[in-house]
Amino acid sequence: MLQTHPRIERERKTVEAMIRLFCRDCHGNRQGLCSTCRELLAYAGKRLEACPYGKDKPTCARCPVHCYKTEMREKIRDVMRYSGPRMLWKHPLLAVVHLADGRRKAPAGPGRKGRKGNNP
Repeated sequence: MLQTHPRIERERKTVEAMIRLFCRDCHGNRQGLCSTCRELLAYAGKRLEACPYGKDKPTCARCPVHCYKTEMREKIRDVMRYSGPRMLWKHPLLAVVHLADGRRKAPAGPGRKGRKGNNP
């Protein structure tokens, strides 16, 4: 099993909470996720795993590397635009930590060290 940094896991939980909130309110799914949102969650997970910044990853909004396909980027923007303000009520701890992470500056460049498989 792939060992991931706690910061990446926290970001994965935040994205999942946002997608679940969006799907429940906008697609009417009280149990689970619709197929579109399941696909988006799986895609976001893959992108997090492949992030060239690794544990030094900035939030996606501040990242200079756009690793999402255009279609998926639009979907995740819609999710975040809807869920972001509501996260303070539904998941306050995740929301506050995500806001704090958003204030971090992106590293100068991912370089070789941050690439998957090259971490010591």
